[in-house]
Amino acid sequence: MYAIIRHSGKQYLIEQGDIVLLDRINDVTKDGELELKNVIMVNDGTNTVIGNPVIPDASVKIKVLGELKGKKVIIFKQKRRKNYRNKTGFKPTFTQVLIEDIIYQKN
Repeated sequence: MYAIIRHSGKQYLIEQGDIVLLDRINDVTKDGELELKNVIMVNDGTNTVIGNPVIPDASVKIKVLGELKGKKVIIFKQKRRKNYRNKTGFKPTFTQVLIEDIIYQKN
């Protein structure tokens, strides 16, 4: 069984037991549990259900493993012939989660 979820404007293909890096989730501590409701598609092996835009009966239970920093993102701005250059950067923060269960209730 697998599903496609939407989180922070991105889509992720997940299965039970996967470890996924999501964009930072606020107000969640390590070993905290959460339920995501933005499930776009569910496939249980024989049937595929596609939401319009999401499936109302579906959710995904996740367990937070911790927070990580990603690779540095460089932002470089330049205006030609004006001697203007600006180089900055940042490291994005990700939340590492374990997919515990994909819940889908058939009508």
